[in-house]
Amino acid sequence: MFAPDDTIVAVATAAGRAGIGVVRISGDAAVHVAAAVLDLRRALQPRHATFARLKRCTDDAQARDEVIATWFEAPQSYTGQDVVEISAHGNRVVLDGIVRRAVAAGARPARPGEFTLRAFLAGKRDLVQAEAVADLIDAVTPLQARTAFDQLDGTLTRRIAALDATLYTLVAQLEASLDFPDEGYHFVEPGDVGRRVGDVIADIDQLLGDATRGRMIREGATVVLAGRTNVGKSSLFNVLAGAERAIVTAVPGTTRDLISEQIDLDGVLVTLVDTAGVREALDVVEREGVARAAQARQVADLVLVVLDASQPLHADDHAVLHATAQMSRLVVLNKCDTGDAGAWLPDVCPGDETMRVRVSALTGIGLPQLRAAIGQSLSGGEALRESAAVSNVRHVSLLQNVRRALEQ
Repeated sequence: MFAPDDTIVAVATAAGRAGIGVVRISGDAAVHVAAAVLDLRRALQPRHATFARLKRCTDDAQARDEVIATWFEAPQSYTGQDVVEISAHGNRVVLDGIVRRAVAAGARPARPGEFTLRAFLAGKRDLVQAEAVADLIDAVTPLQARTAFDQLDGTLTRRIAALDATLYTLVAQLEASLDFPDEGYHFVEPGDVGRRVGDVIADIDQLLGDATRGRMIREGATVVLAGRTNVGKSSLFNVLAGAERAIVTAVPGTTRDLISEQIDLDGVLVTLVDTAGVREALDVVEREGVARAAQARQVADLVLVVLDASQPLHADDHAVLHATAQMSRLVVLNKCDTGDAGAWLPDVCPGDETMRVRVSALTGIGLPQLRAAIGQSLSGGEALRESAAVSNVRHVSLLQNVRRALEQ
């Protein structure tokens, strides 16, 4: 059963080997548990790093490991409770051994996220900041980390608090007007109510307008390369990925299965997916590859329809363009370095506002423009380089609920 006031222990650093690993103990008995684990020459002092060794035990591998123990006295700690952090050599055997000794001394293994939960319950973090801790841990691009840190630092909390303060004041004035109708004093004018509510709605709209880009930064995106055989999808995939991940040959149908690679595109984690070329399949393996390509297009955030600009449009090109007509897509005219490439460009998707980019996977022509176009398509035209105030789907849902309530 969950209890917020017992003493918990867990390894606080990532799994694997490292120079240093940290075991964190939190709770009223944290200092007592640490004393049972450590051979201390002197008692722990608050906010002082203390050299110690692990007490001897039957496990010779960690019998006398040297550690540094730091005591953060309540309430001046991450969780608001007494916290002892033991920094040992970052070997999982050593760290797990410390946790076992702490459990034997009366601590309980912490559940995932329980230290941050205690920080929330102690008022050290609000719910938005607590969620941002997990986002910061999971961040793999600098922009993801910056967005999470901004929320951890209270950027979104302060903006929501400002809206809350405006509404709280307005409600108080409305209630006062209802409670004292005969006083002859208007605490708030009717026209002023509508204006101030409208201002709050406008601020919410600004937050929601930023949310698409925020979710893209937080969750990443999937970009699928589609097209007929031998238009250069795999070559373009390799160039964007920065590695020779896909096999490139002059033989049509070389790519049979889905090949994926993650890249950092202006701070957004993009999963690139190379797919089998669209054509009449020659065997059961290729037929399965074409089917998987169609499935990948259905779930993609963006489809790059790759065309061979050195040749007239083929029936298979038209098939891909038709299949992706209702999808978020970007038409990429590859091999634009050859001859009068793309003379037929005006005939591609007539009347369609699909963005089109000329590139050459061989020479690198147009690749910066392609990367910029991908980012613009994913973000709905917003710049991806700036962090976003709102990035969590739960926050989006709550803001939408507030907006509907204010409109009513």
